Amino acid sequence: MSVPQDRRLRAPVGVIWPPIVVFVIGLILWQIVPPALGVEPYILPTPADVWRAIRENSSEFWQAVFTTSWTALAGFGLSALLGVFVACVMATWRPVERTLFPYIVILSTVPIIAVAPLIIVWFGFGSTSVLVIAVLVGFFPVVANTVVGLHSASTSSVDLFRIYHASTLQTLFKLRLWTALPFLMAALKVSSTLAVIGTIVGEYVAGVGGSGGGLGYIIVVANNRLETNYVFAAAIASCVLGIVFFWIVGRISDRVLGSWHESALKGE
Repeated sequence: MSVPQDRRLRAPVGVIWPPIVVFVIGLILWQIVPPALGVEPYILPTPADVWRAIRENSSEFWQAVFTTSWTALAGFGLSALLGVFVACVMATWRPVERTLFPYIVILSTVPIIAVAPLIIVWFGFGSTSVLVIAVLVGFFPVVANTVVGLHSASTSSVDLFRIYHASTLQTLFKLRLWTALPFLMAALKVSSTLAVIGTIVGEYVAGVGGSGGGLGYIIVVANNRLETNYVFAAAIASCVLGIVFFWIVGRISDRVLGSWHESALKGE
């Protein structure tokens, strides 16, 4: 059932304004309270201090934002493609799923910071290692959710395809993948934010400096220099990137699911 047009128009306003109000109030309190309590800027800088750090290091800062954005986007794309492919293989051939899925779960439980040194040994310092780390972080949610979605096709629908002698691949592409779409979109939302986290972690441990450095590198350098306001600037930029990625995937999800799935029905 489609949502009435007037409710579609009102829904975004009702959803957006509460976070904006909370954000503005929090920003004002953040600017006023620390100086009033005598908190030193190197401990908790105010928004004005953070903005001054961005302006003073504008060239380096925006280049780092660009570097991190593109690496996170590439990591997200590769983890999505690889995750869907592996999920399709496992869901189509159960022996493969029973063999590989436990190892994928085990790998997902290992903290990425623990395997980062190995990735550096294998791929060296630089963008390749950062990209690999970003892919690994976002890979498991896509695989796990997509496998569940592929198995969620109703038994009656699968039996109907068998009656008409549909091949395994025809059943996969014409039934199971469509059934898995809501699960896949939910996984991509999670993976998009994890890609940013993975990129920051990768830049933190395996990134390079200078014009090739990302936000993770800025956090390391600024922290060593006790430039807390610059650390805050990089951390906030990372949060904004994660929000932007999540919002874009959410809009894509609404487009893909349209009005046929409850998760895309706004205002009901």
